[in-house]
Amino acid sequence: PDGYSAVPAGKIANVVTCLEMLAKPPAKPTRPAPAGVTIERLEHPDLGEYRALFRAIGEEWMWFSRLVMPDAELGAILSNPDVHVYALTEGGRRTGLLELDFRTEGECELAFFGLVPDAIGQGAGRILMDAAIDKAWAKPIRRFWVHTCHFDHPGAVSFYQRSGFRPYAFMVEVTDDPRLTGKVRRDAARHVPLIEAR
Repeated sequence: PDGYSAVPAGKIANVVTCLEMLAKPPAKPTRPAPAGVTIERLEHPDLGEYRALFRAIGEEWMWFSRLVMPDAELGAILSNPDVHVYALTEGGRRTGLLELDFRTEGECELAFFGLVPDAIGQGAGRILMDAAIDKAWAKPIRRFWVHTCHFDHPGAVSFYQRSGFRPYAFMVEVTDDPRLTGKVRRDAARHVPLIEAR
């Protein structure tokens, strides 16, 4: 409803922005990837290694869905041939994650996209996004879409828009605060207040 809505203590609420791309954007001049930077497909990711990279990239932005998901469910997603997982590697260290989900016919969801904190602002994000766009539109899709929320990096929405995505909807998501369940560090995401029941 319009107006303020109370969120119970122990819960978090975030505003989600949905964005889509209905055609591959014109190619822009790109710089070649620096020496030692590669993007590799992870055919059957080890759950522990996947979650470690997911946590390293997203814990400060309140990414937690894959941390609380049961192993069997996550394993089924990551082993699905229509889910393509890639790691950006710099000097032998994994610093980025790209996950493309083609499970809905004619669509690709940019399910996860991010960099570890010290890789942000160095140009790796553009390299990874250019690869995401090329890989998504190499398939017979009509729509490439992504959602992000206000807990994420403050530049996320503008980065997606510069990449060719256009906002089309807002949603509000209410969930248990994972910092209170031990799935995420208690001191993570300091920009999101931690409100416990009294």
